[in-house]
Amino acid sequence: MTLHIGDTAPDFEIDSTQGTIRLHDWIGDSWCFFFSHPADFTPVCTTEMGRTAQLAKEFEARNTKSLGLSTDTAEEHVKWIEDVNDTQHTTLEFPIVADADLKVAKLYEMIHPDESATAAVRSVYIIDPDKKIRLMMTYPMSVGRNFDEILRVIDALQTSDAHGVATPADWRQGDKVIIPPTVSNEDAEKKFPQGFEELRSYLRYTQVG
Repeated sequence: MTLHIGDTAPDFEIDSTQGTIRLHDWIGDSWCFFFSHPADFTPVCTTEMGRTAQLAKEFEARNTKSLGLSTDTAEEHVKWIEDVNDTQHTTLEFPIVADADLKVAKLYEMIHPDESATAAVRSVYIIDPDKKIRLMMTYPMSVGRNFDEILRVIDALQTSDAHGVATPADWRQGDKVIIPPTVSNEDAEKKFPQGFEELRSYLRYTQVG
């Protein structure tokens, strides 16, 4: 099975550092930042787990739950969390899925044989409250993720959903957004009474709250 943006995120039930998780039930009415790691007690992964924990309030402000995955057992994860907390000066409180048999890693296509036959690459899935996959990113095992970008993407998706707009390159919260070409000027005037700037018939900027 090949996953695409817009697909329903495959559901699963599995052990974690916080007991058994059924993904769809666990997500509930929240968004989800689901991300995988090659293995416990590895350097890049430790910094990423720590950074996610440090950004807990940022994810919470975006109604987003973090869920980690590594191809080790829950018992190993618990030991690893102690190292994460100690070396990254944080307190990790989100669950980490125990995927020693690669069940979820294979389901979500996190195993890339040229990188490793038994370890998950650094995959990112942003899943919305309707359980739809809204974004997929894959990093090689040697490259740590950019968490500013992850938060930026969540902001952009939520802004697009809330206002029916698109976001330009390098957009950040508070920047101007783009009115989609499918919206006529007449409809745009009604939908965006604050006004808009038309650079081309297909490129119109406006500001949303």
